[in-house]
This record gives sequence, structure tokens and C-alpha cells, in this order.
Amino acid sequence: MSEMRTERDSMGTVEVPADAYYGAQTQRAVENFPISGWSLPGTMISAMGLVKYACGVANRDLGKLTGSGKQPLKDEQVQALLDAALEVADGKLANQFPVDVFQTGSGTSSNMNINEVISNRATEIAGGDRMSEQKLVHPNDHVNMGQSTNDTFPTAIHVAVADTIEQSLLPALRRMHAALVEKAQQWDRVIKIGRTHLMDATPLRLGQEFGGFARQIELSIERATAARDAVLELPVGGTAVGSGINTHPEFGARVAAVLAEKTGLGFIEAVNHFEGNAQRDALVQSHGSLKTVAQTLFNVANNIRWLGSGPRCGFYEVSLPSRQPGSSIMPGKVNPVMCESMMQLTARVIGNDTCMTVSGAAGGNFQLNIMMPVMAHTALESIHLLASGVEAFIDFCLDGMEANEQACEAAVEQSLSMCTSLNPLIGYEMAAKLAKEAFTTGQTIRELCLEKEILPEETLTKALDPWSMTEPQE
Repeated sequence: MSEMRTERDSMGTVEVPADAYYGAQTQRAVENFPISGWSLPGTMISAMGLVKYACGVANRDLGKLTGSGKQPLKDEQVQALLDAALEVADGKLANQFPVDVFQTGSGTSSNMNINEVISNRATEIAGGDRMSEQKLVHPNDHVNMGQSTNDTFPTAIHVAVADTIEQSLLPALRRMHAALVEKAQQWDRVIKIGRTHLMDATPLRLGQEFGGFARQIELSIERATAARDAVLELPVGGTAVGSGINTHPEFGARVAAVLAEKTGLGFIEAVNHFEGNAQRDALVQSHGSLKTVAQTLFNVANNIRWLGSGPRCGFYEVSLPSRQPGSSIMPGKVNPVMCESMMQLTARVIGNDTCMTVSGAAGGNFQLNIMMPVMAHTALESIHLLASGVEAFIDFCLDGMEANEQACEAAVEQSLSMCTSLNPLIGYEMAAKLAKEAFTTGQTIRELCLEKEILPEETLTKALDPWSMTEPQE
């Protein structure tokens, strides 16, 4: 059995692992919530550390930490608090946050986990004994000064979501857009058959098709940007219920300014702290945009999967990179595994949106939403899945994909929809009869028209030119 130490909180004493930086309240939460084994994502812990740093800077600059309150700090203790908070933000104490996601709905357990770790680490940095009951930096009076879980925990969610979108998802989507634009340009001379309702339609160029995919991702970049911007208002400064009790009137604005400076994002103080504390509508809105990005990625991956189907009995208009054997029984079979991976992870994100919606709608009762930890976990999981999935899809699918020009061009001549370009010359009814006859006889539209001398050969050649069908005609 590992060595233990005794820690005390307002409910009494608790035995805590001797080497842990956390204390009594964290240990109670560990014992109370043996639910999933999922702790909060590292991005959320880092954001909480950054929020505590920003709060410490604001309290320092307002003279609160070194003022006349309970146990004022010396300058070196204040610096130790800030240094410890930045260590948390940098992930240096990542193994000290064991509280389960499915905990108290405000996130109080995780907030106190952060407070205790920063308190003990700051005490250590300042030259004190973190095992002592007398902390040189107190978790509540100093680390949590001017704060409540109710305003700082949702602030940290907003910071984590916005920063993770900015740092990981947006760069991934920009890479994907560039890769698709490159394919669209590379394949602009490849003629292929279009498909609507999964049935043959008029020709287009493979580059045009991939240009459509590129535009989908360009719009996804806009939607991910909107998801980031939806959470730039921060609840910090509202404390328990939005009234700002026990904090300085400038506190929220100062904290937002520090966070904006550290992240490069446009964080601002909540316009209305009662709304900012009580409701997580902005998070629901943010994830709604992410859900739309997810369904777009599902659609693009699924279309590419179909285009690569075959190789003998499918479309096989593009050749996908071979990544691994595709069957335990069929030798030589290779599957579109990267497309399937993308489709699965985006399905998860789409499902996550229901969790976010229910948590936002049902969780916000009066002055507090009580489903915030699961919202934090869910939103950050979605961003991580999307960003990682896109990067893998580029590296292992898009970059190595090649056009099968022979298959593309062969299908064009065989298509019955070639008769569409004859409409202006012979009318819809006659063109429809030709299509039906060609299907029955197995002939191409060109062969049937030449046999029946429907049009002069020169006129027919011009009318059935596939390239001309890929652009508007005067």
C-alpha cells in the first residue's frame, strides 16, 4: 500500500497519497465518482491553469493578493502562485488531475483539484512544506480569490474550446482545403461521368468534382471559425450567481485581457454575467457548427470512398493509397480504411451534438448549468477527433490519391445521359427515345445516332463533345 498523508478540509480529515500535489477535496471526489475512468482532457486542464494564472495576475495588479485581507502574500509567494499556475497550463503536472468527468455538475471538484495542486506546488516553489497544513499559498483564499467554480470553470471551457479550434482544427482544415484544391487543379482535364441519385448524369471534370469538395472544406473553415468565435465571451467575474460578489468590479475584464494576450484570441468579459454564469448556449452553438463540419467531412470521405470503389467491379475513378490488407479471408483485398475511419469519427461528433444540446437545454437551471464537465469533455473530444482525423486523412489518403483517367473517360462514352446535349437539336422526346433504344441494344448514343443518321456527323461530333458539356453554352 502506498504511503499516505493526512489532509484537512471543512468536512474533516482525509487520507491522500503522500506524493500527490492535490489535497482533501480532490481525494473526496476520487472516492465519490468511480464512474468512467475518464478524467478531463489535458486541453481543459491546461486552460484551467491558464485561467488561474490570469486570475492571479488580475488580483496581483489590483493589489488584492498582497492587501489587507486574510493572510496577505509576499511578492515571492504571488510569483510562486503564478509560476505554479503556468506549470499546470504547460501540462507539467498532468498526472495530478484524477477527478472523473461525471462529477458535480458545476465542476467544483475539478476547480478545487486545480486550486489544491497550484497551492501545494506554489508552496513548494516558495520554499515551504507542501505536506504541512499551513500552506504558504492557500487554495481558496489565494488561488481561488475573487472566483467561484461557477464562473471560472465555464471560462476555462470557453478558453479550451476556442484555443483548441484555433491551434489544431483550423490548421488541419486549411491543409485539407489546400490538398483538395491541388487535386482539383491537377485533374482539371480529366473528363468523367456525373451521377445524380447514384444514376448516370451528364459529364463533368474530375477537377470540378474535387473543386466542389474543396469548397465544402472552405465553408467548413468558416464554420470552425464561427465555432471558435461563439465562445469568446467569458463568464469570469460573475462569481457564484453572476452578481460578482467577493470580487473587484474590474476583475472579469482584466482576466479576459490577460487570456486574450496569452492566447492571441479575442476574449472579452461577458456582456451579462447572469447569462454568462447560468447558460451554456454559446457552447451549444459552437458545437453545432462543429457538427456541421463533421457531416461535411463524412460526406467528402464517403464520396471519395465511392469514387475509389473497385478495382474491377466498382467505379475506380480514383485510386486510393493501399494502407493495409483488407480481409482475413480474401487475399489481395484492400479497403478504403481512411474514409471509413473518418466516417466513424464524424458519426461520433454528430452524436456528441445531442449530448451538448441536452446539457445546454436541461442543465441551465436558474443561475447555474449543472452539466458542465460532460460538456467540456464532449466538446473537446469532438475537436480532437476532427483535427486528428483530418490530419490522418490528408497524410494517408488525399496526398497519395491518383486519378484513373482511363476509367473516367470510358464511362463517359457509355453513358446514356450523353443524349442530354442533343435536346436543343432534336428535342427532349426524341432524345429520350434514343436513350431507351441505346440501353436496349447496348449501343452508345453516338453509335445509334450515326446508324440512324439523326444528325450530320460534324454536328453530332460537336454536340457529343464531352468537354463542351462541362461548361455552360451560349
